[in-house]
Amino acid sequence: MHKELLEDIGEKELINRLGKFMPRNQASDDCALIKTKNENLLINNDSLVENVHFDNVTISPQDLGWKAVVSNISDLLSSGSKKTIGITVSLILPSKTEWVWVEELYKGINKALNKYGGIILGGDCSQGNQKTISITAIGIQGELKLRRNACSPGEIILTTGIHGLSKLGYLIQNKNNLDKNISLNEKLIRQSIEHFCRPQVYPHFLTNLLKTRSNTKIKRIGCTDSSDGLFQAVQDLAIASNCKAIMNYSKIPKHKNWPKGDKWDEYYFFGGEDYELVFSLPKKWARKLSKLDKNITEIGFFIQGESSIEFTDNKKNKLLNRTPFKHF
Repeated sequence: MHKELLEDIGEKELINRLGKFMPRNQASDDCALIKTKNENLLINNDSLVENVHFDNVTISPQDLGWKAVVSNISDLLSSGSKKTIGITVSLILPSKTEWVWVEELYKGINKALNKYGGIILGGDCSQGNQKTISITAIGIQGELKLRRNACSPGEIILTTGIHGLSKLGYLIQNKNNLDKNISLNEKLIRQSIEHFCRPQVYPHFLTNLLKTRSNTKIKRIGCTDSSDGLFQAVQDLAIASNCKAIMNYSKIPKHKNWPKGDKWDEYYFFGGEDYELVFSLPKKWARKLSKLDKNITEIGFFIQGESSIEFTDNKKNKLLNRTPFKHF
């Protein structure tokens, strides 16, 4: 009898199957909602594994600590967290790990918490063959619930910031051979490394959403982050909301020095670890928000139809044949 392997079924199918052991829709978003008497809580867990997400060549322990925190806070924000209470940190480390590596990791963790809020609540340590940092973050649910399944046909798809920089930063840090016919701009190189090593998030995003909301009856909007790439983020929204996404390639915000070509489009759409927010809003709300915050750009819209993605420019649909990042 054939035994199914995780590499056969993939991460998304694994999550779908695990969801059967949980309450309904518990695994549909990165964060879990815990209802309490006073404030409802959002709980998120993210893990970074050596030789899968990081190594000693591409990132320093202090930057890794920062990134481990930001990846969790990004998930909290994409669910509508208005405040981060704190985190727990679990470490799996080889016994030969130097103390200074751990110390630098925690310096990076504290720097991120000092900027975005929250404290270290505790954690756990254990021995293993490779380094693993697992963080559980706790936030407070804000007035607006941001969920992957809350998009609707007719809504505008938007994104914060630009994509692809973290992927390029990783390639540069890893000394990968890039296109020899392209000379990368120094500013692009510097910003790409910064995006890979010290990604930023948008703590005022929820405030700006509420400031531009004209219809206070709207309590839910569709949202996720681009930790697994822009394509995966839009696809997740389309599948969870049972809508068809139409993306306008000409409106996609890119770094002014970003090279042209199929390979660079692939880096842009499938790179991941940019931690930008990808979401949808009614047209009037979307226009008001993008006018208030110049870091937010309209990139497409949702229509009724099969859960899928298309480009307004049919020539760009060949991009959809690319494969997103896989954990297995």
